Amino acid sequence: VQLVESGGGLVQPGGSLRLSCGASGVYFSSSVMGWFRQAPGKEREFVAASGGYTDYADSVKGRFTISKDNAKNTMYLQMNSLKPEDTAIYYCARAPPYVRDYRLRNSYTYWGQGTQVTVSS
Repeated sequence: VQLVESGGGLVQPGGSLRLSCGASGVYFSSSVMGWFRQAPGKEREFVAASGGYTDYADSVKGRFTISKDNAKNTMYLQMNSLKPEDTAIYYCARAPPYVRDYRLRNSYTYWGQGTQVTVSS
């Protein structure tokens, strides 16, 4: 299994970015896919998940959208109305379909290397 994130960068507050997560060795139909982020000095936190449903952290609800393209085996995170507090390294991850709590970091068994998102003027 390999997960590779891309699309990070520097953006001004109020701007948008779309992150991509290319997956190999992963079948989306039998996985829960998630996005997490980790800011400097903070714990890695749940952002969004998709597994036949979608769910978001309260801090990003209404601004971020998770989606998957099964034909391309790629997951996306569209981030709009970005704020400085969204600055972090963003990671995509894969959990088994029977995962009990997809918001927990420990539920995920495979991780990408991360992509930096910086929101600053």
